[in-house]
Amino acid sequence: MLRAAVQSSSIATVGYDEEQQVLEIVFNDGRVYHFLEVPPERVLSLLRAESKGRFLNAEIKPDFDYRAVGRRWG
Repeated sequence: MLRAAVQSSSIATVGYDEEQQVLEIVFNDGRVYHFLEVPPERVLSLLRAESKGRFLNAEIKPDFDYRAVGRRWG
């Protein structure tokens, strides 16, 4: 999975596994979520969004299943 740090008040990193179409969001507090069956163009839109958190809430969460996968620190 490719991961990138992003500038956001709520999101630390965005990861994406294109083969599995899994979007990984690591929040600044360490919570990790996987969003399932997310197409690559939606991930690119997230990465280009001025507000990553607002885009996630409006364009990803309502449309894709997701699951909490734990916490990451450091």
